[in-house]
Amino acid sequence: MSMNEQNCTVIRDGFPRPFPDTPNNVLEQFKLPGRVAVVTGAADGIGYAVAEAMAEAGAHVGLWYNSNEAAIERAEELAKTHGVKTVAFKVDVSDSAAVESTMAKVVEQFGKIDIFVANAGMAISKPILEQTLPEYEKQLSVNVGGVVYCAKYAGEVFRRQGSGNLIITSSMSGHIVNVPVDQPIYNGTKAFVTHFGKSLAREWREFARVNIVSPGFFDTKLGAGPLAVNEAYRMAVLGRQGHVREIKGLYLYLASDASSYTTGSDVIIDGGYVLP
Repeated sequence: MSMNEQNCTVIRDGFPRPFPDTPNNVLEQFKLPGRVAVVTGAADGIGYAVAEAMAEAGAHVGLWYNSNEAAIERAEELAKTHGVKTVAFKVDVSDSAAVESTMAKVVEQFGKIDIFVANAGMAISKPILEQTLPEYEKQLSVNVGGVVYCAKYAGEVFRRQGSGNLIITSSMSGHIVNVPVDQPIYNGTKAFVTHFGKSLAREWREFARVNIVSPGFFDTKLGAGPLAVNEAYRMAVLGRQGHVREIKGLYLYLASDASSYTTGSDVIIDGGYVLP
């Protein structure tokens, strides 16, 4: 860090770095022909919407799922519709050995990984005094451990390749204390992965970009539950939950050359929920 004006005038080797060779046409910047994207939690909800966005932009896609075998059929549909290669991989992201071995399988089948979207997550929305320790540990294993394991092993691939792009799905719950349902463990896990992603953006600055998406309530299985849905409508200035098609473009932006100067960012997409 420069401490005074004299320090600031020193020419440092390697700076400024060159601009990337990205297309001038903005629509071309969003295309992903020949690239390989992996999305965890890709069987439905936001995860499948992201996988769909990658395929629509021309990327080959690995869809990671844990128990929802709908991912297998949906992978086949994406390949048929968009003319890309897709493979569904069954993997428990809370199992570090499974993540490591599945990452190797992806590279074996696709030859590389350009984009990794660490999206899988879960919630057991209870106050801490009502939550069991096994429930706490389960959330930690998926929401924190799963992201850390995926980042570690995807990062090793990126470093070998000399390039890569990690996108972490966090939550607006890493920024606020949701009401009316108390869920301190879930909120804490999301605050962890948000700051973890920002820290990786610096650590991986020589070979990869890292960004975070923090969704609010979307109309999915992990959207607002019965106790919170009316408050979700009231708190979001747009007066509703989001539809998954409203988040696809954000992930595509972060995955594409359109965001080549974006790293370490945490993008909140919540219909204005956190404004009040």
